[in-house]
Amino acid sequence: MTTTVTRDEFPDQIHDEVHSDESATYAAARERSAVLDQLIDEHAASDSSRFRMLTGDRPTGPLHVGHYLGSLRNRVRLQDKGVETFVLVADYQVITDRDVVGEIGHHVHQLVLDYLAAGIDPERSTIFAHSAVPPLNQLVLPFLSLTTDTELRRNPTVKDELALTGGRPLSGLLLTYPVHQAADILFCHARVVPVGRDQLPHVEQTRAIARRFNQRYAAGHSVFTEPEALLSDVPLLLGTDGQKMSKSRGNTINLRDTADQTAARIRGARTDSERRITFEPIARPEVANLLTLAGLFLGEAPEAIAERVGNGGARQLKDVVTEAVNEGLRGHRARRAELERDPGFVSTVLREGNARANEVAERTLATVRAVMGMTY
Repeated sequence: MTTTVTRDEFPDQIHDEVHSDESATYAAARERSAVLDQLIDEHAASDSSRFRMLTGDRPTGPLHVGHYLGSLRNRVRLQDKGVETFVLVADYQVITDRDVVGEIGHHVHQLVLDYLAAGIDPERSTIFAHSAVPPLNQLVLPFLSLTTDTELRRNPTVKDELALTGGRPLSGLLLTYPVHQAADILFCHARVVPVGRDQLPHVEQTRAIARRFNQRYAAGHSVFTEPEALLSDVPLLLGTDGQKMSKSRGNTINLRDTADQTAARIRGARTDSERRITFEPIARPEVANLLTLAGLFLGEAPEAIAERVGNGGARQLKDVVTEAVNEGLRGHRARRAELERDPGFVSTVLREGNARANEVAERTLATVRAVMGMTY
């Protein structure tokens, strides 16, 4: 029997221990991530397959500055260091939490445009779509046998989405979302998975599935290597309304926006009534967020930008942020506009990436079937 335990039912000491355990786990993950990053610096150029990376996005709408700063720039950095890169357009995941696919073809096209404009090179990185790689999705079946219902329901993403359903039944696709992510990572034997803190449970679930497959079906032989999380140093950015930046909330600064649209969005961003600008993330989160955004584009500490703006108030701060964002995205937007003039190029990139991903997935599935005695 499962019981729901609220915070008030925990003694403070137990709460402190739980929080301490979570902090300790995150601290250990950060240490492993730092070591991994150093190994990439030292060895990726000479041994790219050792550091094969899987990353990607759901095509649910335009990418925004949070994606650019938190993931796109880092993907290009790793690619340029020699990391063998697989970039997933997770079109099947669009329907994990919605009833319709919407303008998915348009969204996929726009997503790939931003990948290419950011510097992801299709000659060095494989850009592919979920739905175009059947053997990848077939791996979900044996992986489901290695995962319990309790584990899936304990996953933070599944729990959060379930809480937002308002009593609506949880779809089987959403419940098994962590297993689909494991298949995404393991089909290409990715060793590196760039994530934020909230995605660490997904990587741990993937590691458990890899370990259990080796033990249960491969007699202890290493068919799958347990991947490692590469944690981002970029803080979580808020949207223009002071809430979490999200495409569904409409509070984003999109990469495809014009300079004027960007300026308008930033002018409308929430701040506070204090004139002097200071960097205080807890006391003044909206102001701190704008300072952080400018700092990430300018390569400066947010405290230094706050000192420079000083008594200039919110208006001057927003002017600084607008200039930083527009200048930081100038090259991206120019490359994007050039790519848009050749719509067939995106189709070619996806077609060739899908073909490469299928080759890799077919080999992996063949190995899995052989290990499981399912070659007839």
